[in-house]
Order: sequence, then structure tokens, then C-alpha cells
Amino acid sequence: MQANLDYAQAKDQTDFLFHYRERFHFPQHEGKDVVYFCGNSLGLQPKSVAFLMTQELKDWADYGVEGHFKAKNPWFGYHHLFTKSLANLVGAKDDEVVAANALTVNLHLLMMSFYRPTKKRYKIIMEAGAFPSDQYAMETQVKMHGFHPEDAIIELKPKKGKHCIDTKDILETIEKTGDKLAMVMMGGVNYYTGQFFNLKSITATAHKVGAMAGFDLAHAVGNVPLDLHKWKVDFACWCSYKYLNAGPGAVAGLYVHQNHGRNPETPRLAGWWGHNEKKRFKMEKSFVPMKGAESWQMSNAPVLNMVGLLASMDIFDKVDMEQLRSKSTELTGYLEFLLKQITHIPFTIITPSETKDRGCQLSLLFDKRGKEVFEKLTNAGVVADWREPNVIRIAPVPLYNTFEDCYRFYEVLKNM
Repeated sequence: MQANLDYAQAKDQTDFLFHYRERFHFPQHEGKDVVYFCGNSLGLQPKSVAFLMTQELKDWADYGVEGHFKAKNPWFGYHHLFTKSLANLVGAKDDEVVAANALTVNLHLLMMSFYRPTKKRYKIIMEAGAFPSDQYAMETQVKMHGFHPEDAIIELKPKKGKHCIDTKDILETIEKTGDKLAMVMMGGVNYYTGQFFNLKSITATAHKVGAMAGFDLAHAVGNVPLDLHKWKVDFACWCSYKYLNAGPGAVAGLYVHQNHGRNPETPRLAGWWGHNEKKRFKMEKSFVPMKGAESWQMSNAPVLNMVGLLASMDIFDKVDMEQLRSKSTELTGYLEFLLKQITHIPFTIITPSETKDRGCQLSLLFDKRGKEVFEKLTNAGVVADWREPNVIRIAPVPLYNTFEDCYRFYEVLKNM
């Protein structure tokens, strides 16, 4: 690797994903594309969104309510447009996934189904410092069942002097908790450090002690390879506005293993769109769940809020995670190499250095001047992400970021 522009541009010329960059809108700074390293917070807009949105608005204008069945993409079954794409993306069977609801709504719905504590088996294991919505969900769920969060929730923390949690410590905690453990519920990739947890081993160990295994994949889906069905993960949920580029507040997604989803005895909250679609408009009493993840839908598809996901999935369908992962590994590795050339600004990369333990995000921990550095980056046309109290998160997304982006970021930092 070389810390110069010629090397970065030469790498871009041999990048088989480079042309996908042209399918996204980039914010501008002084007449140039910004260095957009914030796809881990909000992905860029696919250029096809405007066309697809116009189509839905036209169908609404032309058909009114009849658009549910006469639109180009009939709204009644709009969520079916995403089934195969999402299943491929997370390594699932078609009936194990659905695009529906919002992330935290899905997390609560799934917790209602799979957190079924008893007097003895009631504890939940999660990572300390998880995204706040996950913490709030766990706290309120255990309270609803009459338990105290301080007792029921076990928070995994890094060892002293470390920033990430050793897989060995996670597995040992699960085994030690044993028959008191009801559920492991962690982020697939930790939002703050960027650590990618070993979901396969965590799931297997949870099942070994008789517990459920579920994950918030907000920072994992579209970022790292997933094989949820083979790993026998019980449930998972995610948003689609980060690496899936579906737009702010876009529709979320969820996964339920077919062992649960196809079992009508699996408890779940009932909503109209989760009811058997062949009988849905008979308007009858008594909930008959769809087979699979679709039964966790609440209401009819929010079509205008799904258009961005449709545009993005069209792009993802043309690449596969092996291609994305290969470029991500190189791109993030190059950015890490460049950052290690910076010696005049003190910071620590707290994201794991092992490729298997991270996605495309790198988190930079500053002892001081962190906010000042972030503001200078912003003023220089770099879009990164500041997280209190002292971390700048940067994410070179392989679908639209380049090696030249990495070099431009390095150049700005070097000249501070």
C-alpha cells in the first residue's frame, strides 16, 4: 500500500464495483462530491428513487384506492417485492423475512414473541453501551414481566484496557448464566466501536443452554456477510436507512427462523397485515397468522416509505456480499493504513484490526481535540459522524466509496 493519490486512483481503476458510485447522489462541497463516510448513519440516495417515487404518485393519482390492485406494483402485495432480495442479503429462506414496520417496533414485537421469562429463566445478555433504543427496549420488556433491569439484564463489557469484547468472554458468560438465561439480544455490529460479533458461535452457545438468540442488525445488514438460517438465529431486525440506502426513517425489516415462523403456536401480536392474506378482506374475527415472518406485520405496506428500499435492492441484486465484502476489506484496510501514517493528531482506532471482526466502519477515539478535528473535517467537505463523548466514526461503504475518497480523507487529516 502507498499513501499517495496515484496509488488510490490506480486501485479505483481496477475496482469491479466502481461504476455503482454513479448510481447515487452525492452532497456537494465547493463544486465537488463530498467525502461521504457516513453511510453507517444514513446511506446516500439512489438516483432511481425519484423515478420510482413518481411512478407511485402517478398510480395514486390515476387509481386512488384501486392502486392496491391496479398500480404497476400493486400496493396490496408491495412488501413481496423485497422478499428474495432481503433473504439473499441476510442468508434466510424466503418466508423468514419481511420488510415492515420500524426497527424498534420490530424489536418490541419480536421480544413479545421470544422473551417468555419464567421465575427461574429470565435473564437477558446484551453488550454494554448498545444503541440506546436497544437498551430502552430491554429495560421496558423486563419491567413488563415484573423483573428489575439491574438484575435481569447482564451487560457484557470489554476487559480493562480494551475497547471491544472478546468472543471467549461472551461465550463464557452465556455458559455461566446457564439455565437462568432466557435470551441473548445483541447488536450484530456494535454501533460505537464497529465490532462485528461472532453471531454463529453466540447463537450456538445460547441454544446449548436453552436460551433464544436474537440480534439487532442495523449496522450489519448490507455491511457484513450474514447466514441467519444456517446459524439458526431465532430472530433479528434491522433498519434500512444505513447501508441499505432506503432513506431517512425508511421501512425496517425482520427475520424469524422458520421453526418459529411456521409454527402457529408461536405467540405474536396480531395485526391486519399479519393475518392470512387470502382471507384478509373477509374482515372476520380470530387472527390466523401468515406462515413465516410476514405474520409479524402490523399494518398495510407504507408504499411511499418503501420506494427508496426498492431502488436500493435493485442495486444490491446486481452484486453479492462476497463482492462487497472483498472490496470492503480492501477499502477499510487501506483507510486504516493511511490513518496509521498520521502521528501529529493523537487518536486510537478502537475498531478491531482483524477483518473478520469488523465491517467497513472505523471508530477513532480522541483523547482531546476530537470535536475540533470533526468540525475541521466537516468544513473541508468530509461527512463523518461524531458520537459523544469522543469518537469520530467513518465508514467507507464499498457500494459507492472509493480508494480516492480514503486518500482525500487522509490528506485533510494530514494537513490539519
